[in-house]
Amino acid sequence: MYKEILYSVTDYVATITLNRPDQLNAWTPTMNSEVRAAINAATADDNVRAIVVTGSGRGFCAGYDMSLLEPGVPDDSEDDQTFSYLMAVPKPVFMAINGPIAGIGLVFAAFGDFRYMAEGAKLTTSFARRGLIAEFGLSWILTRLIGTMNALDLLCSARVVQSQEAERLGLVRSLPAVNFLSAVEGTAREMVTTASPRSIGVIKRQIYDSHSQSLAEAFVVAYKEMQASLLSEDYEEGVAHFMEKRAPKFTGR
Repeated sequence: MYKEILYSVTDYVATITLNRPDQLNAWTPTMNSEVRAAINAATADDNVRAIVVTGSGRGFCAGYDMSLLEPGVPDDSEDDQTFSYLMAVPKPVFMAINGPIAGIGLVFAAFGDFRYMAEGAKLTTSFARRGLIAEFGLSWILTRLIGTMNALDLLCSARVVQSQEAERLGLVRSLPAVNFLSAVEGTAREMVTTASPRSIGVIKRQIYDSHSQSLAEAFVVAYKEMQASLLSEDYEEGVAHFMEKRAPKFTGR
């Protein structure tokens, strides 16, 4: 079904693997469309509650496949919502950065909800050292993730950053490289089985919508969402499992 990614679902977690290991999973238009299709499939699948994205081989994504570009010819294959659509996915998206990540690969990962990075892995924005600018909304999201000065540093210098510094900046959470993907998948699975999938989806929307809301507007939304949650199956189960001292059986409804 897919040419440049792998897709599987196990115990509520869909795992999408960028699968061009010989090219360090360099990004292509085909990969872009396949990742989006896989995200849409996971979103529509009631058996999926969380999405994990990783890379095959020793890298996550080395950036755009430069062999596909020509000097002076802009690549118009990506739309304005190339990666920001991930914020509208009603399920948590975990980026499992297993190895080197650069350029457009970093932009993609930045729009995930959670970023885990294998200890010893490296990242770079790379754009400024290629005579390019902060593409695909990276200036917007990176500033919100790590602050103005840190974003300017990583973007203007395009220097290589180790996982330890990336974690210190608040861009990622670092995990041991051994059994890295299993650890990320386990974290995702625990979240969506011990907490209400419905609540997670609403909270995710609240967080991203708050970027363009006043406190008063966010309060109004929170009040309406609280009233709706009190009528949900997950609220009933949330109270029941707590009172009965057992594991929850959330339905997401």
